[in-house]
Amino acid sequence: MSGLGQTERLGVYVSVPFCRAKCSFCNFASGVSSPRSIAQYVGTLCAEIDASDATAYRVGALLPRLVDSVYFGGGTPSLLQPDQLAEIFAALRRNFLLEPDAEITLEAAPGQIADDVLEEAMRLGVSRVSLGVQSFVDRESAAVGRTHTGESCVREFARLRNAGVREVGADLIAGLPYQTRESWKASLEAACGSDLTHLSVYLLEIDEGSRLGREVLGGGARLHAPAVATEELAAEMYEDACELLTANGFRQYEISNFARGSEHQSRHNRKYWERAPYLGFGLDAHSMLLRADGSAVRFANLDELDEYAAGRTGELTEVNDGEAFEESIFLGLRMNEGISVASLGERFPLPWVRECEQRVVRLAREGLMLVADGRWSLTTQGRLVSSEIFGELLAVAA
Repeated sequence: MSGLGQTERLGVYVSVPFCRAKCSFCNFASGVSSPRSIAQYVGTLCAEIDASDATAYRVGALLPRLVDSVYFGGGTPSLLQPDQLAEIFAALRRNFLLEPDAEITLEAAPGQIADDVLEEAMRLGVSRVSLGVQSFVDRESAAVGRTHTGESCVREFARLRNAGVREVGADLIAGLPYQTRESWKASLEAACGSDLTHLSVYLLEIDEGSRLGREVLGGGARLHAPAVATEELAAEMYEDACELLTANGFRQYEISNFARGSEHQSRHNRKYWERAPYLGFGLDAHSMLLRADGSAVRFANLDELDEYAAGRTGELTEVNDGEAFEESIFLGLRMNEGISVASLGERFPLPWVRECEQRVVRLAREGLMLVADGRWSLTTQGRLVSSEIFGELLAVAA
């Protein structure tokens, strides 16, 4: 099995879209539901897993049986009951072969992993827990609806470690209401002073998908909207994170992700950036599978619970050569290691690569990209304006 390539191993994403309370900044398809609704959802989810062969047949794609990563995202998957978690794992094992060292991740909110759930998760093989901390500063957490404190987060890290969880990670958000560069550095220092192995750092998203985003865009005063950091301040916070985390032993390996060494990187997330096959189950879950000719197909489940429960399917996207080239550029450049130019030349028309190279060289002169050792990558400044850079480069195959 060790000789198998990434395309012969599957990543699995399991959506558990339930929370105790909806945070004001959240733009995911998640919410508060009754125990009965959650139980019904688990049944639908397991039925979807059991229909994996039919799904692959419907989209005309290959379905690898060997799984090396499983990611329970949400929502707050740790709110599942132990028997519900076991039921989902049983469905996965009925249909796939999980590698003995498969990376199995459970997202959770601090203080929301019951002892019996943690015990069952460990028995089932969970090796990684990712906690939605967002901030170690209590005022900032409370402003967006988080119920934990900075101290409770530190206690939770220790509890997970004592339970035998190998990888403990956390998410932080730059740009929250009342956040300053000083308070942000306090959160970063708290993370660095813990025994976390992984950190994800995100900029607060301001869009119509969240209650806070709508309030900010509409110029409202509710939900602490006037206290949200400016884009300029959030960008400075991101630069602070890159500098402080690097100085404290966290190596940045992707725009938003830092690990204490390559062995602590998220295997599952790398699949997205490397365009390896993954299959999503549950509400609003996304998938990418490969066909026999090497082309890719993307599809997603619907984001309304009643439509998902009714078995309605989302749209299918055929990924043509031009789109595959674009994906290889903007996904590959998310990683600090960047893109191998030789690899691009082997897979795509040389005129595309050469035209793209001309643009990369110009961006390198502007200090936004690096060209070295046959690879293209973004600088720290380039990561701050990555969307604009991607737009510039992706015009090549249009």
